[in-house]
Amino acid sequence: MRINWDYIKLAFLSVTVVALYGFADQRNQKKKVNDVTVRFVGEDNLYLTEDAVNKLLIQKYGPLENTLKEQLVLNTIEEIILSNDMVKNAQVYLTVNGELVSKIVQRKPIGRIEGVSKFYLDDQGERMPLSKHHSARVPIITGKITGKTLEDAYVILDYINHDDFLRKNVIGIHIEDEGKYQLKFRMENFVVNLGGVDNLNKKFKNFMAFYAKAAKDKSLEDYVTVSLEFNNQVVCTKI
Repeated sequence: MRINWDYIKLAFLSVTVVALYGFADQRNQKKKVNDVTVRFVGEDNLYLTEDAVNKLLIQKYGPLENTLKEQLVLNTIEEIILSNDMVKNAQVYLTVNGELVSKIVQRKPIGRIEGVSKFYLDDQGERMPLSKHHSARVPIITGKITGKTLEDAYVILDYINHDDFLRKNVIGIHIEDEGKYQLKFRMENFVVNLGGVDNLNKKFKNFMAFYAKAAKDKSLEDYVTVSLEFNNQVVCTKI
């Protein structure tokens, strides 16, 4: 009987590769974490510090540096980071060099509620606590704070943040009641009665037309209130 040496060589090579892979994997698992890195992703990473993240991990997980790789549970570390109220998203992974990396996206506040309770409204419309590390320069929301009025305030803020002029000039939203919202501007003394959140595009288009004309006529300082509540109209009250 003729022996097929090619098959034998292939089988031997396969066994060798598997053995080497298993040996390398075992050695890798015995290696330790030699560095812990926190990386903040995106802009305006002002509400949480690297030191605060490291302290959180030590308190809830324990020391990570010099820990055996096989003892790490990356999902648990991610969950601990996500438990911080300033974190929107987190990804934790190990590099081949033994570096434990945490990539963190911080939440972004778009409005600040000033009332009995003080907190931010973030870019997802969720409540976000104030940060001891930084105070955001965002429109202040005052008045009748309820679940519904906060939902409407988020709709208004989201619209404002997509318009360059409004984003730079609106500094406050006052809530008189559901469907009765007022805007305060940085440079102007008048108050804009917005009404509800219906037809925002039309309301602000009318307002911008009024503002451009009044600015050209140098009459902006003559107005006390500018109402956008009425269909396709801008109703103003002068001093």
